[in-house]
Amino acid sequence: MHTSRVQPTLSIRALFWLLTILYVFCSAPVSASGVAATHQSADNGPTGQLSVFGKIVNPHGAGVGDAEVTVFLNGQELVPPAGGHGGHGPAMIKTESDGSFQAVFHVPQADIETAIIEVEAYKPSYSREKIKIDGAEISRGDAGTSVRVDVEVKRSQGPAFWIATIVFVLAYILISFELLHRTLAAMLGASVMLVISYTVGTFNPEYHILSYESAIRAIDMNVIFLLMGMMIIVGILKHTGVFQWCAYKCYQLARGNVMMLAVILMSFTAVSSAFLDNVTTMLLLTPVSIEIALSLGISPLALLIPEILASNVGGTATLIGDPPNIMIGSYAALTFTDFVKNLAPVCVVSMVVLFGYTRMVYGGQYKKAHVTDIQAFIAKLREEYQITDANLLSVGLIVMGIVVGMFLTHGVLHMEVSIAALFGAALLFTYGMVTKKIDLLELIEKDIEWTTLLFFMFLFILVGAVEETGLLDIVADWVLNLSHGNLTTSIILILWVSAIMSAFVDNIPFTATMLPIVAYLTQVIPGAESGVLWWALAFGACFGGNGTMIGASANVVTIGIAESAGYPMKFIGFMKVAFPYMIVSVAIANVWLLLAY
Repeated sequence: MHTSRVQPTLSIRALFWLLTILYVFCSAPVSASGVAATHQSADNGPTGQLSVFGKIVNPHGAGVGDAEVTVFLNGQELVPPAGGHGGHGPAMIKTESDGSFQAVFHVPQADIETAIIEVEAYKPSYSREKIKIDGAEISRGDAGTSVRVDVEVKRSQGPAFWIATIVFVLAYILISFELLHRTLAAMLGASVMLVISYTVGTFNPEYHILSYESAIRAIDMNVIFLLMGMMIIVGILKHTGVFQWCAYKCYQLARGNVMMLAVILMSFTAVSSAFLDNVTTMLLLTPVSIEIALSLGISPLALLIPEILASNVGGTATLIGDPPNIMIGSYAALTFTDFVKNLAPVCVVSMVVLFGYTRMVYGGQYKKAHVTDIQAFIAKLREEYQITDANLLSVGLIVMGIVVGMFLTHGVLHMEVSIAALFGAALLFTYGMVTKKIDLLELIEKDIEWTTLLFFMFLFILVGAVEETGLLDIVADWVLNLSHGNLTTSIILILWVSAIMSAFVDNIPFTATMLPIVAYLTQVIPGAESGVLWWALAFGACFGGNGTMIGASANVVTIGIAESAGYPMKFIGFMKVAFPYMIVSVAIANVWLLLAY
């Protein structure tokens, strides 16, 4: 019995001492460092506090985050007393996301008085820069000595730059030509860059493209939450039958006049697209438009293509109408009112031109339409397309009014538009759940387009990667050099380059690529502080989306529905109709920008 009592006690004591020894052993490097520092201080006299702070910037003056900063005093590297890599080895000074840094050192007072201070900055895709601090830049006081250092690091096109550029271009090709689903293509590109950064880049910093923290910071959650909120609102309103009812009313107003019907449908599409996502608008209107066209004896494409053009023009008019505008507004801190004031007049003129253009292109086909009994057809539409839930529609319209009101007061409240959208979605969602008119799982699974939201998130990471490695700086410098810093030339370049590019590649990734470029040009070109370059980008990206059937998401969605209904549209066939109008609308925007600014 005596033995059985002693053994557990010995085991517990042995375990205690073993853990203590391990703790001391693991802590030894830090303790040794501390002792050495103490002896050094004792040998060299009293210590003083040296504070080094400043900012690391790129050649465009933008802060460089996650850059490594090393401080030298009289040729010796200084180690901050706190921290280290998990307690082992020297601590690392890294800049914040805006490029700022600060470090405090305790060094012998004698060394400070005769100090030669040097600061070195380094980050992959940048050259290593080291500068010496002049004595005049050193501030001495009772609290210690402080030094402010701003270091400009130049770009270097190393392995990280070329890998990021190649992956980005390949992802762009996959997205633009639909070789992979765009969400999958963006996810693949983003994950490849991160994996390379944390495998090869761990052993060789020249292969480090971007950090996980930088990737998360690159995602604009204001855009994500705004889209999510509007998807929920539209998804709930869809259950009321209001969009189908509006299509019936359009036909009733036209009274059998097909040209008038086309004008009314285009106007309704443009206005709806200004306040709802234009993809959602076309998803809801396309099936109804096909049915009306077949009843009239004309090709559905004769109504659908003008509606596509109208949706992209109408979506340009407001902050929430088209995804590129949402991205621009969030990035540049522009308000709903700013967009309406600067873009809506051109959209109205472009819509009037679209009416005439549609008559010229499809007028002959509209004349061939025939309805034997117009009143009977109107009665049939009235019976088939009714408001199915008036109460839900009333509450939905009230909530939409509140949300739009918040959008309009954005400049006063300084509240992000995503907050207004999520608030409206929450109110309407709550009403639907309490009254049991909305199925939670159905709304989450079917009405929130998760693939679109994920696409945006991965796309932001892709663009963040090429921004980190310097590709966007090269493009910005090219535009700046080509324009020679002239505002007029810059407006024309951004507008037409954006329009042509957006016609052949999806305007969402192109806009994401251009955002930091336009931001830089707005800062350095005299006169651009008015924000005119942002409007040039908005017009180019949104109007340019009309150029081809893959230029905007609304185009792809509408053509896809028409094709599944048995009415396919060829790429060249669409371009023959849409591209000339795109050129005309962009030219109108060009004149407006040059005259107004």
